[in-house]
Amino acid sequence: MNRGPEARRMVRHFRSGVLATQSLKFHGYPYASALPFCTDQHGRVVVLISHLAEHTQNADHDRRVSFLVAPSVGDLQEQARVTLIGDLTPTENSAAAARYLRYFPEGDRYLGIGGFRFFMLEPMSLRYIAGFGSIHTIAGESYLAPQLAIGEAESEILAHMNADHAHNLRDYCRYVHGRTVENAQMIGIDCDGFDVQADAEVLRFDFDAEVKDAGTARAELVNLAKASRS
Repeated sequence: MNRGPEARRMVRHFRSGVLATQSLKFHGYPYASALPFCTDQHGRVVVLISHLAEHTQNADHDRRVSFLVAPSVGDLQEQARVTLIGDLTPTENSAAAARYLRYFPEGDRYLGIGGFRFFMLEPMSLRYIAGFGSIHTIAGESYLAPQLAIGEAESEILAHMNADHAHNLRDYCRYVHGRTVENAQMIGIDCDGFDVQADAEVLRFDFDAEVKDAGTARAELVNLAKASRS
């Protein structure tokens, strides 16, 4: 059984993780710290880091890193978590950058200061712990989503949903997450689900199955709208 999509769906639910790079100051030792991230359409981790940060200096010297995504509350041994191992490289992928800034709009201020760069983690392997005693090693290619039409349609779908269906987005928040919100804006959609900025928090909504294009996404969203009104 390929656990890659399951691990990818889990990673997409998080907004921060712990990046470990190879320390330049202390040769042979890893340097780890927490930072915000989003995923691109394929599920790759995207981060924004200053040129002054140790991670940047470390990664410029040695691209090999690991990135931990794990809950911060409850019994950790009983909860799912993922460690991605791969290469962290600077990226000029405009779609990934735009997606990051929708999730973290304060990033615009950092970019205005100068010296900040987007980095993307290309996963080689993952360690996925689905719960106590459920441990899986997953190849990077099994984790990544394929190139799908839904990625090309993301901007159009967001514009349509936010302009014409804000009431549906609020209904989704109430129906799926039990949140009554005043403002809801879709900020990202991919083959696994979509994200809504609901007042001060981001809520993740999973699709039942992989969504490949705008037509399939529309059907999923219409079904969810019907269910939320019942």
